[in-house]
Amino acid sequence: MCAEIVNLRMSRKRAARQKAADDAAENRAIHGRTKGEKNRDRLERDKSERRFEQGRIERLTLSPLPGDKDD
Repeated sequence: MCAEIVNLRMSRKRAARQKAADDAAENRAIHGRTKGEKNRDRLERDKSERRFEQGRIERLTLSPLPGDKDD
């Protein structure tokens, strides 16, 4: 009977590296976007903000007439 000798420290490090690689792959799938996708989204957001601002009604602020007092 011959058992394989396992270094637990190396085994733990190997498991930690594999977990980190799996987490990184998952984050790339969730958050990773190409530069073109980011630019497209930015342009769409800018366009929608401009359209929103075009519909905004600005309030006119009237300045007091000369000689009027605020008593």
